[in-house]
Amino acid sequence: MEAVARTDHETGRFGRVSRSPLGWMLVGIVGIVGVSALTSGGPPVLAVVGAVAAVAVYWAVMRYGAGRSMPEIAPRRAVSHAVIGTVLGVVMIAASVLMVITEFSFAPASGDVTAIVASMVAIQLGAAVTEELVFRGLAFQALERLWGSWMALAITAALFGLLHLANPSATVWSSFAIAVEAGVLLGAAFLWRRNLWLVVGLHFAWNTCVSLLGIPVSGHEVAGVLTTHPTGPDLLTGGEFGIEASIAPIIVSLLLATPMLIVARRRGNLVTRRRR
Repeated sequence: MEAVARTDHETGRFGRVSRSPLGWMLVGIVGIVGVSALTSGGPPVLAVVGAVAAVAVYWAVMRYGAGRSMPEIAPRRAVSHAVIGTVLGVVMIAASVLMVITEFSFAPASGDVTAIVASMVAIQLGAAVTEELVFRGLAFQALERLWGSWMALAITAALFGLLHLANPSATVWSSFAIAVEAGVLLGAAFLWRRNLWLVVGLHFAWNTCVSLLGIPVSGHEVAGVLTTHPTGPDLLTGGEFGIEASIAPIIVSLLLATPMLIVARRRGNLVTRRRR
């Protein structure tokens, strides 16, 4: 009887931990990162398989760990939100590049354009889905339930920037830029509509556009449909890290994030603390 009581107590304690925001956040991150590791490094289509598996892991953790519904990944209006996010991502990168276009040289790249585009789309889709499930899906919502929307936005933005310090050609400046552009903008986009598909679309379009232009994505060299070289100062071009370390996307992202946060506040999407 004592052993049974002890087991019940341990099971109950495990249940309480797994249902706590930090508990299901950590379990979900480990699961999604594990799936991503298993499906990386292979053919591009494997990245899409990994994205689907990551969504399944997220659903299971939220359903059985957090014990909550998941309107943020509901199929209803998923396509429309993804399209909105994709358009925003294209606008963000297009506006940023146009601001500093004279500071780059462009030339057509060799290779099969169709194959390059298909491969890039698959890879970046997988990356966008997994990263957004981890950051805006798990980390943001867990921290928000503990300390509110503003603190969750600040912490996830800072973490996103710090993690990019390990990327090739990264500097303190490039990590700050990533924290503002990606961390703040993607967090604001989530608060605006409370929909992960919109944020995934924005993230996906952002990385895909930069890749296809032949500009390094967060320091990682890519083979796009163009071969692009910076000719101007690093402050404008981002140097070897890529345009994400340029002042231009910082300005554009803040111009996009500010109205999103204003609307989110008016809709009551910004909260001081959310219940589990």
